[in-house]
Amino acid sequence: MKVLIVEDEIFAALHLEDTVRDLGYEVVGIAPDQPSALELAAAKPDLAFVDLNLRDGPTGPEIARTLAQQFGTKVLILTANPREAGDPFDGLLGVLSKPWAPSELQRYLDAGGQRN
Repeated sequence: MKVLIVEDEIFAALHLEDTVRDLGYEVVGIAPDQPSALELAAAKPDLAFVDLNLRDGPTGPEIARTLAQQFGTKVLILTANPREAGDPFDGLLGVLSKPWAPSELQRYLDAGGQRN
C-alpha cells in the first residue's frame, strides 16, 4: 500500500514517515502544501495522512477532499485542531488528534488500503 503524507512540520512529517515505513508500508512522499500534495497524488496513493494547516495556510480540508474525489485516495486527517476538519466526505476514514500513537496509525493503515 502506498501512503502520502501531507504535513508541513518537517520533524512531524519525518516521524510519521518513519512510523509508516516501520509498520511495513510505502511512503510516496511528503507534501508541505497543496501544490506538492496534488503533484504527489499522481502516484495514486491508497491512503493519505493530511494535516489541516499547512505551509500555504488552512488548505488541508480542500486537499483531503480532492485526494478522495479525484484520486480515490482514502484520507485520515491528523490534526491538533479536530474541530476544524469540516464535514465528513466519501473517502474520509476519520480524524485523529495529535499526538498520535503508532497503534492508532496501524488501525487506519490496515483499513486504508481498501480501494472502492
